[in-house]
Amino acid sequence: MPAPTTSPSAPTAAAFRTEKDTMGAMEVPADVLYGASTQRAVLNFPMSGRPVPEQIIKAYAILKAACATVNRSLSRLDAERTKAIVEACHEIKDGLPALGGIAKHFPVDIFQTGSGTSTNMNVNEVIANIICLRKHKPIGSSKDASYLSSGGVHPNDHVNMGQSSNDTFPTAMHLAAAIEIEHTLLPAIKTIASALESKAAKWDTLVKIGRTHLQDATPIRLGQEFSGYTSQMRHAEERLHRALHTLSELAIGGTAVGTGINTHEQFGSLVAAELTKQTGVHFREAANHFEAQHAKDAIVETSGHLRTIAVSISKIAGDIRLLGMGPRCGIGELKLPAVQPGSSIMPGKVNPVICEAAIMACCQVIGNDHAVAMGGLGGVGSMLDLNVAMPMMAANVLDSIHLLARTCHVMTENLLNGPGEGLVPDMDRCKELIEGSLAMCTSLVPVIGYDTSAALAKNAYAQGKTVRQLALETVVGQPVNQNPAGGSFGSGPGGTLTAADLDKYLDPWSMTLPGGEGSAGG
Repeated sequence: MPAPTTSPSAPTAAAFRTEKDTMGAMEVPADVLYGASTQRAVLNFPMSGRPVPEQIIKAYAILKAACATVNRSLSRLDAERTKAIVEACHEIKDGLPALGGIAKHFPVDIFQTGSGTSTNMNVNEVIANIICLRKHKPIGSSKDASYLSSGGVHPNDHVNMGQSSNDTFPTAMHLAAAIEIEHTLLPAIKTIASALESKAAKWDTLVKIGRTHLQDATPIRLGQEFSGYTSQMRHAEERLHRALHTLSELAIGGTAVGTGINTHEQFGSLVAAELTKQTGVHFREAANHFEAQHAKDAIVETSGHLRTIAVSISKIAGDIRLLGMGPRCGIGELKLPAVQPGSSIMPGKVNPVICEAAIMACCQVIGNDHAVAMGGLGGVGSMLDLNVAMPMMAANVLDSIHLLARTCHVMTENLLNGPGEGLVPDMDRCKELIEGSLAMCTSLVPVIGYDTSAALAKNAYAQGKTVRQLALETVVGQPVNQNPAGGSFGSGPGGTLTAADLDKYLDPWSMTLPGGEGSAGG
């Protein structure tokens, strides 16, 4: 989109101006760029005090510029008006820095008319009024017949040409979500995946005890655990690519109910192509406009992918928090970087605050997903020929994308790679715990049998000894099971177990390999 050659000046501050729409006159603050329709929405919906997200407004600006460009290519809009609309959209996309910023001119609450009509008209009015200023005309001139006859731009007739709120808002939703996923969330997911992958490779030789049901299990390498976390984030990337494919179908071209009334039959496909060109994200016209407008399954699906990613991140953060318990009286296999004092009363205490913050953010994403699902539910948001919960659904999806992206960055910068050495293992603690685990006897099952191994673990626990210590006392020198492949498990006289055999079977490293029953095999 070409940059404007000039920037309009901010309107002069005053009290109010009078504007008209089809319902009559409205008093509008004199220094804002919206008009009567938007002011009605401001008065009608003082719900949350949270305006429609800026990403939606900027997506709308990209969309309106694309629509004007296509209408020009279809000979429906003249070159002068097209240029004026495109330049005004560029101002909005850049955040209206010369006019007081986005928030001032786009005040409509998230909780408004469920089709987003108020936001669509807000955008139409602001674009038209930016053009008034560019032409050195008073704000609100876009309804004057003399102004329009001399090349002025009308918010409905020109900015909204060939469009409806019912196809532009769902298009802006998809556009905003896709852009944020492509340019914000995907890079953040790739960054944390790479950090986890680096830890997995670095720690692949470090054997520790595994845990299932929060109880001791067979050995595992710390690198293997972190390879699992890496895989979760690589799967997250794949989920986001699936979301992008779903979001790439756009409702534009369906107008009011999906039939395409009042627009050109090629409008939808041409706008999708123009949006692809402008954003670098692939878009296509919806295969079925009735599905695209009557339901919001694509947004529900996208939110579901975001929820799954939140669950994945919560698992990673939760495990790191558990493995860092201590530092002396818990598991303590990981040392978390100290980023702030942990207590106002206990000196020297350091808490896993990054993990906690990440888990809370994940909880919020899961809550957002529930709201999105309710918004898509039949008889609630999706009703007959239109979904009427779109602003809320859009806000929640964008919030989830933002939270997940920031959470990934914070975990990478302040936990995995952050202060000092970042997240590091306590190798001595890992060795201590693995030697003390009763689950070490698992590798002896093929050698001495399940019942004898279970008794060994039980007695070792009762006597306060390690499995190795008690096995040296009670199993070494005893006959062992016959190997089904031929021969005995023991290398001592008559197939008895030797101390050397025991060391092989109780080698923690060998237990982390496929088929591992100790390095002596089975």
